[in-house]
Amino acid sequence: MGDVEILQQASELARAGEPFALATVVWREGPSSSQQGSRAIITGAGEVRGWIGGACAEPVVIREAQQVMSTGEPRLLLLGTPGQFGGAVRRGMTVVPISCQSEGALEVYVEPVVPSPHLVVVGGSPMAKTLAGLATALGWRADLIAPDDFTAAAAGERSLVVVAAQGHGDEEAVAQAVAARPAYLGLVGSAKRGAAVLGYLADQGLPSGQLDRVRVPAGLDLGHTTHREIAVAILAELVQLRAAGGLAVEGAASPPARTARPEATDPVCGMTVTAGPSGLPLTHDGVTYYFCRAQCRREFEHDPAAYLTKDGQC
Repeated sequence: MGDVEILQQASELARAGEPFALATVVWREGPSSSQQGSRAIITGAGEVRGWIGGACAEPVVIREAQQVMSTGEPRLLLLGTPGQFGGAVRRGMTVVPISCQSEGALEVYVEPVVPSPHLVVVGGSPMAKTLAGLATALGWRADLIAPDDFTAAAAGERSLVVVAAQGHGDEEAVAQAVAARPAYLGLVGSAKRGAAVLGYLADQGLPSGQLDRVRVPAGLDLGHTTHREIAVAILAELVQLRAAGGLAVEGAASPPARTARPEATDPVCGMTVTAGPSGLPLTHDGVTYYFCRAQCRREFEHDPAAYLTKDGQC
């Protein structure tokens, strides 16, 4: 996969609102299988799209990418044996020992890519237009949709939906928004009006657990305000919730890929490897071991006792 394809896929993930990490090889020492400038995307599910190194490097980069996505802070990784670097390790770098001499050494920059929030404003009032405009000014993706045109397909589980229909089809708009299961769903209106809308939807059979997630009135309580100030109050609530981590996707795991790609330690070289078919599994005395490369597997198979303690563990 070339740079153009990598960047295209990164753009597609960003448009879909999917967080990911971008890993770039900035330096290599042969005989590493990677090349300077090689890039790869690591998705939230731990999938690697592209190439950043062989069996030793890939699991390490995936693990570090998961941490980068969790913290939001980029990392510069130095992969190799400590003796290869001497005093060349710069402050701020994360050194990850790699014992496989055939892999050489790599310097990999891993950066998180967190897509801009996606705000869907349902309505056509001056307040709705102001809210969409303010969100756009923040660099958010904002869609302003008329109540009659809004469907659940216009939002997703990472979207923020504000229904500001001003009484023109509030019930249907909220029902459609609930079906999308967005990260945030707010209804603009008084508490009395909100209770009436939610009560009607409950009578129509919508689950109470979903209706309980509707914030009404939407926005911070600023008392009696103008329509412009209401827009600011709603956006302020969204910014506050986002900063506090209160807009997590319903049912999402954190980090999302820990169970998707189980890891193991190569008993020969000590590297972290994927505990799956790509890890060249070998069962010895009822225990399955995994390896970074065929040579390590052969060495273990030839003399398992040399790599196991008395209790049979690595």
